[in-house]
Amino acid sequence: MSSARKIRLGVNVDHVATLRNARGGVGPDPVRAARAALAAGADGITAHLREDRRHIQDEDMKRLRELPAPLNFEMAATEQMLDIALKIRPHACCLVPEKRTERTTEGGLDVVGGRERLAPFVAELLRAGIRVSLFIEPSLEALAAAKEIKAPVVELHTGAWCHAIEI
Repeated sequence: MSSARKIRLGVNVDHVATLRNARGGVGPDPVRAARAALAAGADGITAHLREDRRHIQDEDMKRLRELPAPLNFEMAATEQMLDIALKIRPHACCLVPEKRTERTTEGGLDVVGGRERLAPFVAELLRAGIRVSLFIEPSLEALAAAKEIKAPVVELHTGAWCHAIEI
């Protein structure tokens, strides 16, 4: 018997909403894009509701949650985002750093320095039956801190690796 796990594909629809918002209209629709991704074989959908609502909007999150697939809600560790997550009840939440000046997430969450602040968010989401992941830097210290606050899943920010000069 094989112990191999099936690789699953999650599709992030954030920048479909970015384009919609830049155009100032109703399209392209991130929910329509999510439906197309699911029809093409995606296993789940990811969306990042930023505090400034620069792409995904609150209504998008509600509509995405209605799809027959797991929803991964990327969010900042703020009380406002926690309240939204607890109302929407996505399959999973990924806590990410958020800076208003960045175009997209440009680094991992400071889980080492933010252990005490992050632990209650992880605990509350887990109590609600929501799978939790942390978007962190790929370091042993960050992994140890994530384990310490009982985050069951981590996602590694590989930006530094992507920008490394090949030798």
